[in-house]
Amino acid sequence: MAKESEKEIIKHIADFVDYCEVERGLSSNTQKNYKRYLQRFVHWLRKSKKESLKPHELTADDVWKFRLYLARSLSKQGEELSKLTQNYYLIALRSLLGYFVAKDIQSLPPDKIALSKEANKEKTIKFLNLEQIKKLLDAPDPSNPTGLRDKAILETLFSTGLRISELTSLNREQFDSIWEKQDFELGVIGKGSRPRTVYFSERALEWLKKYLKTRGDKGKALFISYRGKIQEENRLTPRSVERIVKTHSIKAGIPLFTTPHTLRHSYATDLLEQGVDLRAIQEFLGHKNIVTTQIYTHVTNKRLRDIHRQFHSGKNLE
Repeated sequence: MAKESEKEIIKHIADFVDYCEVERGLSSNTQKNYKRYLQRFVHWLRKSKKESLKPHELTADDVWKFRLYLARSLSKQGEELSKLTQNYYLIALRSLLGYFVAKDIQSLPPDKIALSKEANKEKTIKFLNLEQIKKLLDAPDPSNPTGLRDKAILETLFSTGLRISELTSLNREQFDSIWEKQDFELGVIGKGSRPRTVYFSERALEWLKKYLKTRGDKGKALFISYRGKIQEENRLTPRSVERIVKTHSIKAGIPLFTTPHTLRHSYATDLLEQGVDLRAIQEFLGHKNIVTTQIYTHVTNKRLRDIHRQFHSGKNLE
């Protein structure tokens, strides 16, 4: 039987994050996101003078007031939080309540927190077509070390569909055997500690070889920053890679929404348009659930609709 906790909700958050790591096996990024999203709930508790609230004291009315608070909150850019973003905060809170259930701590049931259905309408994938991809890949100047590195990064992202954290975790030693090969496959550990294989095209591998030939340092990381001392571990951070992609997307004159994840979306979309089975794409992307991969079917759905309009509109019956 669930018992009442003597600790305030706020003091349970650190234990919840540990639980996410040890018992649920969630990635460090997911743990950080949960902690970050719950900080807004903590802020609301303090603002509402409810920081001493214990798990069993949280009511459905409290959740409703928190939802109103989210709906009226602004982002750092001064804009209202989207329904999708609001859902992220609610998912984190719901996961915290799920933790209380798992630990037999009396609390509001997680299913009492309903998510906004409107958020699904906002969740559209942004991707680049092949012409835009070509412009982006051609944007770096490979005649200098930084440009060559950037070229190798962009080619790698589009060839493999790697997540940004997976890309920045790559080490040089993983590529010791590439020199006599025309293409290459590599095992990586992705989100949720799930292993998968990613594939480097001949083109991507060629640029990686050119980049690695310029590396005179002994650094462990595959992709490094050239700003620090050459002797130091100058592994590029995810934020740095985001800036690199943004810089070259502006230079290429392609949509400003372009991020490393846009290249992952573009990779999956291109495979789908070439007729690759959705289950295979699930494996390529490392998705645990096929439902996650199904977000890409909007591409084929639109394509099929356009084909139907062009070839089966009924005009031939007129």
